[in-house]
Amino acid sequence: QVQLVESGGRLVQAGGSLRLSCAASGRTFSSYTMGWLRQGPGKEREFVAAITWSGGITYYADSVKGRFTVSRVNAKNTVYLQMNSLKPEDTAVYYCAANPIGDPKSREYNYWGQGTQVTVSS
Repeated sequence: QVQLVESGGRLVQAGGSLRLSCAASGRTFSSYTMGWLRQGPGKEREFVAAITWSGGITYYADSVKGRFTVSRVNAKNTVYLQMNSLKPEDTAVYYCAANPIGDPKSREYNYWGQGTQVTVSS
């Protein structure tokens, strides 16, 4: 079992940057692949990025590749999402998730945080 709490979401202008954090509790955090997903207004939840337990492999949606970077510090039980060159279409609630069911680029994860709102103004 793992509990996830996201932070760092806020209003930012287009072209700006944000770093989201996800703090996890539970002894099994370091063994899980972790993901970031988002749900924009009127849209379905979509995959954004994921990172394997060791940090050795990362995955990105095409829409964020080159702009977003996922990382983790297992000693701090924390995973990060650095978001640069933000666009209005990045506006969404961003969710941290753990332990994907199958493909890390899917939307199916076993554990979810409550989400943090990111709003990008034009």
